[in-house]
Amino acid sequence: MSPFRASAGFTDDWRHFDLAVSDGVATVTLSRPDKLNALTFDTYADLRDLLAELPHRGDARVLVLTGRGRGFCSGGDVEEIIGELQRMEPAQLLEFTRMTGSVVRALRECPLPVIAAVNGVAAGAGSVIALASDFRLLARSASFAFLFTRVGLAGADMGSAYLLPRLVGLGRATELLVLGDKVDAAKAEAIGLATRVVDDDELPAAAEALARRLADGPAFAYSTTKVLLTRELDMDLGSAVELEAMTQALLMKSADHAEFYAAWSQGRSPQWMGR
Repeated sequence: MSPFRASAGFTDDWRHFDLAVSDGVATVTLSRPDKLNALTFDTYADLRDLLAELPHRGDARVLVLTGRGRGFCSGGDVEEIIGELQRMEPAQLLEFTRMTGSVVRALRECPLPVIAAVNGVAAGAGSVIALASDFRLLARSASFAFLFTRVGLAGADMGSAYLLPRLVGLGRATELLVLGDKVDAAKAEAIGLATRVVDDDELPAAAEALARRLADGPAFAYSTTKVLLTRELDMDLGSAVELEAMTQALLMKSADHAEFYAAWSQGRSPQWMGR
């Protein structure tokens, strides 16, 4: 547990998704399979709050996001969210859109690597949550659909117009965000939206293997790399080089770097400690 946290206790009961933590791997499973794991107001809020807590718990080095049943996440629940939004005043609507965006910001700023194990449809907000993850492992039956324009809203939502061009290029991002067409797993892999595509029945094992590799590896180095990738997106080269120089000097005094040298000197594999 991190010593740098407030006095409030950690949340034990996450009611709007399932959380399991085992041997350094935290797994969040969206659990509304009858609704293709559509998001509610509470689910958004819980995801935001979990991402703030998780780095301080001390028992997780990597986070896996997945969905139960046939879908990863079909986006916001039409009945529970969109219908309700019709009755809200502008100030309440802005509070809601800021909350949804805070989930994506938290995903990018969380120092733990995040794996989206996309087991089916990832649409609307579900597609952006996968987009904001560090790795996207797709089942062959999985698909993306940035559906926002199809419901009469801007295709730029929750940071998608910031993240997607940086991943697949401006031309592809324009196509996906303006048209809102379905992108199957094969196309997602071809354009760089998928880290890897596997057969449906292989997805849990593939996600577990990647999570295990990250959890068992030099976790401090992994988390620092993620932070720098996020921070340097809008830096000039000189600023980025200076930030990397300072960070690398810090990590040269880390326990894991010392362990690498000791292991190399002794002809054995490193025993990473994550610090």
